[in-house]
Amino acid sequence: MPHEGAADALTLGGLASAARFDGDGLLPCVCQDAASGRVLMVAWMDADALAQTLATRQATFWSRSRQERWVKGATSGNVLDVVWARLDCDGDTLLLGVEPRGPACHTGATSCFGEDAGGVLSRLAAILPARREADVQASYTARLLNGPRDAVARKVGEEATEVLLGAAGSDELVGEVADLIFHALLLLAYDGVDVEAPLRVLAARHRG
Repeated sequence: MPHEGAADALTLGGLASAARFDGDGLLPCVCQDAASGRVLMVAWMDADALAQTLATRQATFWSRSRQERWVKGATSGNVLDVVWARLDCDGDTLLLGVEPRGPACHTGATSCFGEDAGGVLSRLAAILPARREADVQASYTARLLNGPRDAVARKVGEEATEVLLGAAGSDELVGEVADLIFHALLLLAYDGVDVEAPLRVLAARHRG
């Protein structure tokens, strides 16, 4: 759900009254993951869709093909919870910072613009918990998820040590950091915590 204080961020400066709609009464809207900064999708809003978005904190758009208003995820459940909203310098394009509850694209992809390095965390968030059901003989991840928690925590410590010992600026160091991140996320998955939660914490700290 949107962070506390999101309502103030949405309404500061009279955003709705400052928006400049085009000749068809529409405003392009870019939706960006508030945690990772990744662009998820682009859609259009009319004045009522913008007002509904600001009031409900769920991204609501105007469909040019169907000529109707629609709440993103109303049927699929893949809603976009709005954390903040900003107009560009001309007031004719809206940027929404959102927390997606599921893939943003109708194809099932995280983003309408395809997968990239920014989508790795989202894929891990889906894959890691599921690996608990995998064959422990064939999957390293499954063995850790089905073993004692201390074993996973120790791996995080071991990988942190490897990072400390890695040569400065080397490919080895990059690899060790990747291993540390993976095992830290695995520990979250072991505890049933959303793997993407740390990004939301960092995003909240950045906004602060």
